[in-house]
This record gives sequence, C-alpha cells and structure tokens, in this order.
Amino acid sequence: MARYFMKRVGMMAVAMFFIILLTFVIMHAVPGGPFTGEKKLSAEIEAAMNEKYHLNEALPLQFVDYLKGVVRGDFGPSYKYPGKTVNEFIADGFPVSAKLGGITIVFVLLAALPMGICAAVKNGKWQDMLVMGLATVGVTIPSFVIASLLIYFFALKLSLLPTYGIDSWKGYILPVIALGGYDISYVARLMRSSLLEVMGQDYIRTARAKGLTELAIITKHALRNALIPVITVLGPMIANLMTGSFVVEKIFAIPGLGVHFVNSVSQRDYTTIMGVTIFYATFLMVMTMVVDVFYCLIDPRIKYD
Repeated sequence: MARYFMKRVGMMAVAMFFIILLTFVIMHAVPGGPFTGEKKLSAEIEAAMNEKYHLNEALPLQFVDYLKGVVRGDFGPSYKYPGKTVNEFIADGFPVSAKLGGITIVFVLLAALPMGICAAVKNGKWQDMLVMGLATVGVTIPSFVIASLLIYFFALKLSLLPTYGIDSWKGYILPVIALGGYDISYVARLMRSSLLEVMGQDYIRTARAKGLTELAIITKHALRNALIPVITVLGPMIANLMTGSFVVEKIFAIPGLGVHFVNSVSQRDYTTIMGVTIFYATFLMVMTMVVDVFYCLIDPRIKYD
C-alpha cells in the first residue's frame, strides 16, 4: 500500500509539473496581458506594473519563480484585484462550490442509482423505456438550458424558488438540479448497462438455480460488481462538481470558484487562472487515486500492484 501510494504521488508530481508548464505557456501565448483592456494604461504605468509583478523578466525566469511559489503553496497575487491573493480567492470560493457540489453528488447518487437499477431489472418494459428516455433528454440538454427553464417556470412563473444566491435551503434547489441533470442521466445509463452485463454472468445464473430471490441476487451478488464502472466516473465527477461549475454559478450568481475562474479568464488575470487550474488538477488527481483505492475495497481480486 505504501509503495503504491508513493508511486502515485510521484506520478502526480510529474503530471502537475507539465500541467503548470502547459498552462503557463498558453497564458503567455495569448495576445495582450493582464494590464491591457478597454481602458488602456499609459506606457509608463504599464511598465511600472510589469516591473512590480516581474512580468518584464524572461519567461523561463518567471516560470521558475512561479514554480517556487507553488511548491510553497503560494499562488501569487491577483493582477486585477490589488491586495487580494489567489489563495484568498480559492479559500473564499471553494467552500461555496464544495457545499453546492456535495449536495449535488448526494442528489445524483440518490436519483441515478435507483433509476439505473430499475431500468436494468425491468429491461425492455415501460419502466426501462421511461428511465432511458429521461436519461437521454438529460444527457443531450446543456446545463445552461436546464437552468434557464428552471428559472422561468419555478421562479418567474410560479414564484416558488429564488433566482439567485444560496442564502437559504430553497436557493440550492434549482442550482443542484441544473448542475446534476447531466450526471444523473449519465450515471443512470451506466448503472443500467453495467448491471445488465453482470446479471448475465454465470455466477448469477448459479444463484438463481439455488433458489435465491431476485432482490437477494441483486443486492448481495450483482450490485457490488456493477458499481465498479460507476465508481470509475465518480472521481472525476466529484472533482468537477466540487470545484465549481462556471455556467451554473454564473447563472445563479453563486460566489463560488467557477465565477472566479470565468472572471480571471475574461480579465487575463494570469495568476488566478493558473492557481484555479492547478487546484482543480490536484483535486482531480487526488479523487482519481481515492477511486483506485475503493476498487480494491469493492473487489478483493483487484490488487494495488
């Protein structure tokens, strides 16, 4: 276990280095800079700002300096918001996005798993067709369309739920549905196909021959192996949901991490873009490693080697 953990950490460090390098190169390859915008600064002020943040140095030196800061856990100051650091943006935005994403994950699992199991058990019947029809609609409709429809019907027409903010529990309902619509559909379809494949295995037929009920066969034998593909996608899904949705947070005016990323891109705030990207990549790799560990807990045949 320790050797496996150290190996994965080493692979994550190498991957993170190339992610930082690639993001850094792309940011500086884009025309313009953090101090170029609609209101153009004078050449003297722009030169002074570049000197203050060491943007007048050669790119390799800038990269080395930034890398030293990342190793210390310092993502640097924001170029667009004087007195604010990228670490403060992440500290302020991530808890908001994480809470919204955590609620969405629970909602997705509670809705998608029963839907997929029901569709597999009732394969070819009207229940299966209904679930797959809903799942197809959920996969094809983008989250911003779902969000717009929810706001129109439940906020504007019926006046039941707020259109922005998460000051109360009602504020979470529409963002959670909009954020989890695609994932519910995808996980339900994946659960159905995985369970159908497992139900066709020889050991399931043996269990039926022994006289076990369908409920016992599904819960004690089939479900555990059918969950492995679901757990595979669960790691990236958790990382995506808990680090903020750019679109949903913007539509519902939620001050999460996604909003900071959108604003930093539009304003060419290099350090904020880099910091949020590194934070997301690290979170994604950690969740992927956690998923790999859960493989072994669910299926003892899977070894760390």
